[in-house]
Amino acid sequence: MKRLTKAEEEIMLVLWKLREATIRDMIQELRDPDTPYTTVSTVVRVLEKKGIVRHKAVGTTYLYRPILQKKEYLKGYLSGIVTRYFDGSFSNMAAFFARENDLDLSELREVVSDIESELKENGNHE
Repeated sequence: MKRLTKAEEEIMLVLWKLREATIRDMIQELRDPDTPYTTVSTVVRVLEKKGIVRHKAVGTTYLYRPILQKKEYLKGYLSGIVTRYFDGSFSNMAAFFARENDLDLSELREVVSDIESELKENGNHE
């Protein structure tokens, strides 16, 4: 999966949050609410051409909804980071973030516990 541009990612974060939105709804949620309508509309049309967003007509406006789910995008995006920067090792990536964020042993245990709980919930236990 190709990485989204910064503008596309910002729009997608809004759509993932709102689940469905008009261009005006999206503008209100952006970091810069003075972003021109035409700019947001252009980015949304590009996302639509890429098959990441779809729309439906409601009266005289369009309501946009993400087709690509946030979890799926993150999965592909993070896999790419792990491959390119951490020699394909999730352990190397986790160690990097632990060091960079000064996580202590109790915080690391909490992370492991959270992961184990999620794996058990999803039926992916050893």
